[in-house]
Amino acid sequence: MPLEPKPADIPKISGALRLYRVSSIITGVFLLLLCVEVFLKFVLQLELEVNGPNGFLALVDRGTVTAFNLSTGILIVHGWLYVLYLFSDFQLWSLMRWSFPRFLLIALGGIIPTLSFFLEVRVDREVTAFLASREAAGTGTGTGTGAAAATEQARS
Repeated sequence: MPLEPKPADIPKISGALRLYRVSSIITGVFLLLLCVEVFLKFVLQLELEVNGPNGFLALVDRGTVTAFNLSTGILIVHGWLYVLYLFSDFQLWSLMRWSFPRFLLIALGGIIPTLSFFLEVRVDREVTAFLASREAAGTGTGTGTGAAAATEQARS
């Protein structure tokens, strides 16, 4: 039998869901940019250079970057965004009291291209339905329709 969130944690779930949704979309976009960068670098042997001698944004031969290397920048930014994604995954996972394999599946969303977009929709739907059912049963946060309204406002 799966565990249910603790009653004291229910008010925190909508904020954790909002952070997860934002971080999953941003991390997914940067993962796709990283895939493009890897294709450019290893297949076409090109890198992106910013504000160099070839103009503001230029494709140059691999290893000849003399200004800011946007390819490396995308890699670094995605890495740090993935840390935020893991944090938001962990926060939502622990509040919802899901199984550990579920945490690992959601964590894969920041590694497998486009998976974060599909998981974001699925997780959002499930958590929103849980919050709505708690609200309908009258066992929500004790603020009447506050949790449902906050969840609906977060979706907007």
